[in-house]
Amino acid sequence: MKISEKILRHTRKADTTLVALVVLLMIAGLVLLYSTSAYNGRVKFNDPAYYFKKQLFAGILGFVGMYLISSMDYHRLLKYAPWLYLLSLGLSTAVLFVGSSINGSRRWLTIGPLSFQPSEFAKVAVILFLTWMVEKTKQKLSGWKFMVMVFVGVLPIVALVGSNNLSTAVIILGIAVILIFVTNPRYLPFVGVAGAGTVLVAVFLSLESYRLERLAIWRNPEAYEKGFQTIQGLYAIGSGGVFGKGIGSSLQKLGFVPEAQNDMIFSIICEETGLVGACLVILAFGLLIWRLMVTAVHAPDLAGTLIASGIMGHIAIQVILNIAVVTNTIPNTGITLPFISYGGTSVAFLLAEMGLALSVTRMRR
Repeated sequence: MKISEKILRHTRKADTTLVALVVLLMIAGLVLLYSTSAYNGRVKFNDPAYYFKKQLFAGILGFVGMYLISSMDYHRLLKYAPWLYLLSLGLSTAVLFVGSSINGSRRWLTIGPLSFQPSEFAKVAVILFLTWMVEKTKQKLSGWKFMVMVFVGVLPIVALVGSNNLSTAVIILGIAVILIFVTNPRYLPFVGVAGAGTVLVAVFLSLESYRLERLAIWRNPEAYEKGFQTIQGLYAIGSGGVFGKGIGSSLQKLGFVPEAQNDMIFSIICEETGLVGACLVILAFGLLIWRLMVTAVHAPDLAGTLIASGIMGHIAIQVILNIAVVTNTIPNTGITLPFISYGGTSVAFLLAEMGLALSVTRMRR
């Protein structure tokens, strides 16, 4: 009897705790998004629910996708991983030539009335592709050759995405490092990886003057006009106090924090719900990451462990970087807060990733 047949004999229901956490974050995200975006929606589109309705539509599509993917055997999906990765390369290349520019960034492809970010699809494709590579490789997982092979494998998509979206490129690299770490029993090679990564980032930052300017703004935002968003975000966080001003009562969202419903939404959460609300949001993400870790530990095979670990790493990296940017702990990199920041493509593919995780939980030990 094949291993996959033995696994399918132990199929169970999906992890209800994981489902509940995802639903909780989506509901909370929609409420917080409506509160944050109502002013901008009214001013720009004469509809305070404009952003809310678009996010709700993307969320419904995402939940349908999550359900369908969770019902599949993830081993079957892995067979298509190389083709999905090639598709992500093609879409990311297309963005460079025919992509739409929104707010000064060329990151979207437009098909009729719909637009989406291929970089969000790339995150899912990379998780599946690297898992497929590990499953198919004949090299020892602890060897340098394997580590080099993985980085060479993801380098094309990192270069394409990083040309106009450095933050997503960093996330993709982070996912690759986490998956290598999960499969590698040794720690010493990661010292070399960290050193090489530091040099790579330093060189990449020095290639464009605006990236160095971001570092200068981060060190002293009051000295630069572009530091306005960071300063206003910090004002929002400080004015929230312990319990906040109340949902819908933010002042900074009234044009002071530009596009508050996007990357800086956590600052408005702090202003309206205070330290208590911010901690509850962080707790919800912490529980989701913990549940994904449990899924990885109890996965029936290495492929399931890597898929769950990649998704866990993606969520953890994105949450940490977003909150670090909003609090000016690191330079501004334009990273959204999962399930909460406005972005239909991001929400849809995040829910698709949750479907992958749920597919693993259906076959857990």
